[in-house]
Amino acid sequence: MKPHVACIVSASIDGRTLLSRWRPDPAPLRGMFERVHDELAPDAWLIGRGTGQEYSKRESYPAQTSETFPREHWFARRDAKAWGVVLDGHGKVAFGRSDIGGDAILAVLTKAVSDAHLAGLRSEGISYIFAGDTALDLALVLDILNRELGIKRLIVEGGGTTNGGFLRAGLIDEIHLVLNPTVDGSKGAPSAFDGPEGADRMPLKSMTLESSKTLDG
Repeated sequence: MKPHVACIVSASIDGRTLLSRWRPDPAPLRGMFERVHDELAPDAWLIGRGTGQEYSKRESYPAQTSETFPREHWFARRDAKAWGVVLDGHGKVAFGRSDIGGDAILAVLTKAVSDAHLAGLRSEGISYIFAGDTALDLALVLDILNRELGIKRLIVEGGGTTNGGFLRAGLIDEIHLVLNPTVDGSKGAPSAFDGPEGADRMPLKSMTLESSKTLDG
């Protein structure tokens, strides 16, 4: 059973997500994304490796360890009020922290990660799960989150590759779009929903606008 999955996107009117390129200056609009996040009050929120690295506080974990670990889910705790889930299939993110804004970090890995990376996560009290041998299975990720931690409501909040992967897999139930009165205008800038060159088309056949409202700014 999967959680109900909402996706929050904050974008310019041309669908771009890199604030530093937006004009007019988007500084007065900062905080809108967080406001929508807080209103939804999820059990967990999920980001990809690139966004996860923006929250990391160290360059890397030690490259070697004398320990070996089974490729089984490991939980430093199960009683977190909310979880910050980071997709990191090949174990690239060294967190240097065990929570983000008070939400416990949960790393999602493949079984191809090194024992040294697992030792690094354990040393910082970071829980982790395995959702694939060499590539992440997004549907399996959701199943594990529900089955192991009882997560019923999850927010996917990118970047664009992660958003696009979940949408392409047919796993997103609703989208909350914060449409900012700004323009990027650059070719190839990060988008709300991205994918690799030649990726399959999105499987969407219809969308229904349930509501809209004007926010401050």
